[in-house]
Amino acid sequence: MAGYTLTCNIQILPWDTAQQDAQSIRRIVFIQEQAVTESLEWDGMDEDAKHAVALNNDGVLVGYARLLPSKQLGRMAVLAKYRKKGIGTALLLALEEEASRLHYDHIFLHAQIQALPFYEQQGYVGHGEPFDEAGIPHLMMTKLLTDIS
Repeated sequence: MAGYTLTCNIQILPWDTAQQDAQSIRRIVFIQEQAVTESLEWDGMDEDAKHAVALNNDGVLVGYARLLPSKQLGRMAVLAKYRKKGIGTALLLALEEEASRLHYDHIFLHAQIQALPFYEQQGYVGHGEPFDEAGIPHLMMTKLLTDIS
């Protein structure tokens, strides 16, 4: 039943609260599914980031993303059986709202090439040439933010 929107609860959390859930979903999506090495995944930047976790109506963790103080959004991960149900969009919007609350004028991300249409639909614009990150082709994308506070 792909394509329907799943209602989820997005929480913005500090690392000490989000760590267990964040590590669990990132291990599944990035390390197991995409074969990213542990040393690349655990980059030492989590302590200072804002972490968004998505929980379904049963309280089950289904998605995750983070926002770094450098204004970089990343580590967007949704469990396979919950993809294409609006969870990625909900995570993105929650972190964009958090970025606006922090008075960021823009955010940027390194989009996996296969995810470009998703980010373009959300108003992100690609820049430069594709590059390799963790053995996966990516493109730099940015989005200007309007202060919504």
